[in-house]
Amino acid sequence: MDSKILKTAINTTMPFGKYAGRPLLLLPEPYLVWFKQKGFPQGHLGTQLAMIYEVKLNGLEEMLMPLLDSKK
Repeated sequence: MDSKILKTAINTTMPFGKYAGRPLLLLPEPYLVWFKQKGFPQGHLGTQLAMIYEVKLNGLEEMLMPLLDSKK
């Protein structure tokens, strides 16, 4: 996994829904599980959400928190 792509995904903000404006890394795991079951959106956002799902599934969230931009 390319670290630049991962850092971008971590800091991308959710563009819609209940968690609009929240960095993808800070989305609740049940929300990502729901997307996994229903299908991630098409395109770049879907790829990023799937990546964050895998991060959380593998317990890597805390390790990646330092990569979260402080302005968010």
